[in-house]
Amino acid sequence: LQDGVINGVGSVIVFLPQILILFLFILLLEDLGYMARAAFLMDRIMGGAGLHGRAFIPLLSSFACAIPGIMATRVIDNPRDRLTTILVAPLMTCSARIPVYTLIISAFIPAKHVWGFVSLQGLVMFGLYAAGIASALGVSFLAKFFFWRDNPTPPFMLELPDYKLPRPRSVLMGLYTRAKMFLQRAGTTIFSMMVLIWFLASFPRPPAGATGPAIDYSLAAWLGHALEPVLSPVGFNWQINVALIPGMAAREVAVAALGTVYSIEGGKEAAQQIGQALAHQWSLATALSILVWYIFAPQCASTLAVIKRETGSWKWMAVTFGYMLSLAYIASFITYNIAVALGAG
Repeated sequence: LQDGVINGVGSVIVFLPQILILFLFILLLEDLGYMARAAFLMDRIMGGAGLHGRAFIPLLSSFACAIPGIMATRVIDNPRDRLTTILVAPLMTCSARIPVYTLIISAFIPAKHVWGFVSLQGLVMFGLYAAGIASALGVSFLAKFFFWRDNPTPPFMLELPDYKLPRPRSVLMGLYTRAKMFLQRAGTTIFSMMVLIWFLASFPRPPAGATGPAIDYSLAAWLGHALEPVLSPVGFNWQINVALIPGMAAREVAVAALGTVYSIEGGKEAAQQIGQALAHQWSLATALSILVWYIFAPQCASTLAVIKRETGSWKWMAVTFGYMLSLAYIASFITYNIAVALGAG
């Protein structure tokens, strides 16, 4: 209970306030009536990248979670514009990435200011969000240019709602619903993954006379070492490999998995303790590589399932998984090797 559940699930629940802040601002934009106007203003930029103006709202929703963002593409009439939006929505930086980003940035990026007033940690976080947006626009442009160039996007027409003050009850209900969904996710998907990780990290027991840590003799270590030939070129050690596997179910599981692998108790100080452990175990090049990996990697089984349901085809789910995994590996490989060349290894 302590090592598998409290240490693991507790390490993720501490990020609930940051995630609710993100949801709060999105709900305020929706209730103000500004969301539709933002879509109208963004139409020219979106059109230049091969996206319909109506794609703005689904993509913005994907910052909270890609699942409702993908479902919101139903408002796009053109099937190909809708499919393009579905394919790039997972590239937007969803709230599930926040625990990973916050953990690694606080552990490896110094808390100082650049240009006298800009936080370096905040600037890195902004860069990760901007990279997700740029990659989504880039992928949509390439898809439109190579596959659907003969089908121009139709003109954008939208009825603009009246401006209105947000209703506190509506905003609070929205926050409650999303907090409930997050906690349900923590109590089901993350819980089950943490029990699995704890089992892999705990069995079999070390042999008599063993001098190394117990986890070095476990199934988790065997699995992590088996993946090293594939992932060592991007700077990942076997502990990261172990965390990535259950992270396919939900991205934020990686934080809890690292807490379990490094035997760190969950709770209020869990993130800080995990960060301190990572700062001693990883190089800066590895930290940058895994940040870049999380911009692109398709680590959310629920999102892939929704893509399959919305497109009615296994093919597009496989295409999404394949191109995102390829982008993640290539980008992480380049980032890690550049960082090592610059002396961050």
